[in-house]
Amino acid sequence: MKKVNSIFDVLGPIMIGPSSSHTAGAARLAKIAKDICNEKIKKVKFYLHGSFSQTYRGHGTDRALVAGILGYEPDDERLRDSLKIADKENIKYEFIMSDLGLVHPNTVKFVIEDVNDKITDVVGSSIGGGAVIITQINGFEVEFTGEYHTIITRHVDKRGIISEVSGILSHNGINIANMKVSRNPGSKEASMIIEIDSPPEKRVIDMIKELEPMKSVIEIKKAKDGVSNV
Repeated sequence: MKKVNSIFDVLGPIMIGPSSSHTAGAARLAKIAKDICNEKIKKVKFYLHGSFSQTYRGHGTDRALVAGILGYEPDDERLRDSLKIADKENIKYEFIMSDLGLVHPNTVKFVIEDVNDKITDVVGSSIGGGAVIITQINGFEVEFTGEYHTIITRHVDKRGIISEVSGILSHNGINIANMKVSRNPGSKEASMIIEIDSPPEKRVIDMIKELEPMKSVIEIKKAKDGVSNV
């Protein structure tokens, strides 16, 4: 059965700026990248591909990306002044025109350095109407949209770990909407992207973190919904 677009898909999100793809989508991508980093950010490089690289100033993509790194939603009035705010908070940023290969025209790669000097790489695309998709995290191929509450794990690639995590979620009444597992054979590590229907309590995340193979567990909150005001 063909999926029917929602009213949000037709009208787009509530947002600041002229373009849902170049502004709202950019802010959402950057906010997800910030949450994946999960630490106070010191520096970020934005590698802009395709139309992002061609119109990033005129369409406010630069301000939207920095706003997301600051943790702002697409409809936050502070988006307009995000560059000045980042400067005041001593967050360094750089926009680099790039060719990221055979990817969506509105794609950006984030290289984020936190205050502990840890580097986090995230690649994502703004696919229209404010919708986004994350396609890569620290070299792992992933695929999630931010439309669900999402749990991201990095763990030793060990037999039974998927069953253990699924069991914890099920035991706590949390339904899994989608799950994708990626492996990195060179490091013997794997990653799970788990999209769930309801937000997990902190104790549930802590239970997953306590599993022996786990190296990191990050919770990404569901993207804020809204109807365009244009």
